[in-house]
This record gives sequence, C-alpha cells and structure tokens, in this order.
Amino acid sequence: MILFKVVNLLTSVQKEILQTLINLYRKSKCTSVKCENIAELMGRNSGTIRNQMQSLRSLGLVQGVPGPRGGYKPTLEAYHTLNIENDPCEIHVPIRVNDELISDVSVNKIEFTNIIRPGDCEATITVLGDIKQLDLDNKIKIGPTPVNNLTVLGTIIGRDDVDNALLIKTEGILSIPNIQVKELSTPLDCSVDYEVNLVEISKIMIEKQIKAIPVIVDDEIKGIVKYSDVIKSVSENNFDAKVKDLMDEKVAIAKETNSLMHSMSTMYHKDVSILLLLDEKENITSMLTFSGILRRLVTFTYDS
Repeated sequence: MILFKVVNLLTSVQKEILQTLINLYRKSKCTSVKCENIAELMGRNSGTIRNQMQSLRSLGLVQGVPGPRGGYKPTLEAYHTLNIENDPCEIHVPIRVNDELISDVSVNKIEFTNIIRPGDCEATITVLGDIKQLDLDNKIKIGPTPVNNLTVLGTIIGRDDVDNALLIKTEGILSIPNIQVKELSTPLDCSVDYEVNLVEISKIMIEKQIKAIPVIVDDEIKGIVKYSDVIKSVSENNFDAKVKDLMDEKVAIAKETNSLMHSMSTMYHKDVSILLLLDEKENITSMLTFSGILRRLVTFTYDS
C-alpha cells in the first residue's frame, strides 16, 4: 500500500528523472550520477533536475553521494517504485535491433497481451537503458532471458519514454526448457576402434538403435562414426571400409549435467549434430543429437 502511494506521488517528470538516473547508474557500472548528466540526456536544465532530486530524496528514492565524484544513486525503493525487480548491475537480458546488439540497454520485464487472438499477439517490454535510440518499425530480438531462456522476435510499434517501455508486435516466441541434457540423451554403452569393418558397424547401430558410435583407442576418444558415414560408404560401393576410413575426427564433448541451452550453443558453434556426454568420472554415458532435441521440444509443446 505504501508503494502504491509513492508511485502516485510522482509526476511524469519525476518518473522520467528517476528512470534516467537508473539507466545512467547501470551504464556507469553502478557509480554515482551527476545532475548534469541526467539533464543532458533529458534535454533539461540541470537546476531543474537538482530541485527535483531533493523531492525524490525526501521520498527515499535517491541517495546523495558527497565529494567531487559524488552525485546521486537510486535506492532499492526506486527499483520497487518503477517495478524493477532485479538489480540492473547484475543481470543483463540482451536486445538486438535490426540484427545489431544494443549493449547499453537490457530487459527488465516482458508482459504479453492478446495471446488468444491468432496473429495479433503483442508484448510490453520494460527496458533498462535509453530507449530513445530505438525507433518505431525497428525489428527487435529480445533475450534469451535467464532461467526460462525466452526469446521474443518482433517489431516495435510503440514507445513510452516515461515508463521506459516498448510495445512489440510479436512475430515469434521461443523458450528452451531449463533441463539437463542427460534427460533427453540416448544411452551409449559401446565403442569401436580403428579396425572395425563396415558390416560390424552397421550391426552395432541396428542392435543398439543408435546413429553414431564413438571411436576409442587406448582409452582416448579419437573420433566418431555416424550413420551418415555408413550410408555414404555404401553408396560409393566401399564395402571394405573400416572405422579409420569412415570416422570423423571432429568430436564435441560436454558434461551430461550441462543445460540444454548451453549444449545447443556448443553444437551450433562447433558445427556438429552429435554431442558425446560424459559423467563426473569422464566416462562416456550417452549422446545428444539434434533429432533428440527436436523430439523432446515437440513432446514438451504438445504433450498434455
């Protein structure tokens, strides 16, 4: 109830000053902000800003910092008043506009509206940072967010400089489940060495119902033989091929406790379709494939 009263005591100018202070405080990596800097960004007289700061200080929303390098910094109550839940100096949710990363802005809150109307979903994005550099009709990508790995794609159709909010016409929403990769991996209890022939490789794949086998020699991972390598060898009538002729030496490895988001990033940047997973003792336990990821995402979306 006290928070409600404080919010309604603020004028639109005071809210804009407080929001600008938080933006500059965050941009300066949490060092005090001078009134002159706020005035310059807002296009107002520094004396006016200084007078308003006294009012905000009496409300417990800003704190003065004495000394030649002093100024003002927002209090915890300031974040609550503007409905900013997290410390903006700790969490950064990226924003890209027209495929370019905007480094000095971050997302604080995402609220969806009209979600039951197909083709007409909108989102209100509360932003930390200067949104005046963002224009209507800009293409925007927001996220991924921490924990839920939510990414929103869309077009800016509105901007509120007082509340530091953007209205987005959404064109796509993606969320990657926050789970460990071992939950959707395929168990793997076999391996081959250099001399195993094509027929034996095929038999193992069929028996185990797997699409890849690690190549291990002297307890070291040397490569991987994939189902596609076997098919290619058959299509070329190379029936005498052995593992050393087929294997791919480019192998991606990760801990089985890694998050799905982290592992997908590893596969993307290393340009591989299969990830071998290790337990805490560095033993291969399973493998992750793009088809396995897709199957889980489909199940996650449509399973009732």
